[in-house]
Amino acid sequence: MNFGERLKQLRTAKGLTQPQFAQVAGIEQSYLSKLENDKSVPSAEMFTTILAGLEIDEATFLQELDRQCLDSTLHHIPAVARYTAQTAVAQQVQTKRWLYGSALAWILGFAMMLAANDGIFFSNKRYTYQSPGVILPGEAENVFDTHATILGYRVAAGAITAKDMSRELADFQARRARPLTVEQSSSRGAFYAVAAEGGHRRFALIRTQHVEAGANRILQYLGAVVLVSGFVMLFVEWRLRRLQSRRR
Repeated sequence: MNFGERLKQLRTAKGLTQPQFAQVAGIEQSYLSKLENDKSVPSAEMFTTILAGLEIDEATFLQELDRQCLDSTLHHIPAVARYTAQTAVAQQVQTKRWLYGSALAWILGFAMMLAANDGIFFSNKRYTYQSPGVILPGEAENVFDTHATILGYRVAAGAITAKDMSRELADFQARRARPLTVEQSSSRGAFYAVAAEGGHRRFALIRTQHVEAGANRILQYLGAVVLVSGFVMLFVEWRLRRLQSRRR
């Protein structure tokens, strides 16, 4: 839009005819007609007079004008030069914000995907622990592993017979063997103990598996979405600049 078109648009929007606006602004109707038909270019003083007559600020008037009009037809007006400079600075600030936002989205998205892959927030490992039974007070921690060996020594020493050994082993297994297997999402070391009925259980690590936690799958998906949004923001910023350039 050129200067004359913008002036006519704003005048008619206020419901004023050329004679009426000419009287309000204190200018000749013939000169106003030339301005609206782009047969004359306003001076800096006349531009200020027109803005006063329209009761608007310079930015409101100039924001719809073509860039070519601002840079050529009206470049001699200080207010226009000031508006053009301010617009360029604002455009640079807006572009930087879009770029910073895109970069932040790339970094955050990549970090989220990396955290999901490495199991930083949610473990991708499953630890399996097993306990053979409850260890009573005063018993050795490895009682379930050494009980048969100790009975063998007693048989060798003649303290008990082989039949007694078999009977005691069967009784021990029947009364004491209570295997329990648990799975943990975090490591508790090679061994750990917990209180149990009448004593405690000693759990030993028997297997470590790599699994993909459901929360990590969600985190990885969200990270990919955030990462792609960074490229979308960059594309949107480029399109906005193109549209603004065409409009001007």
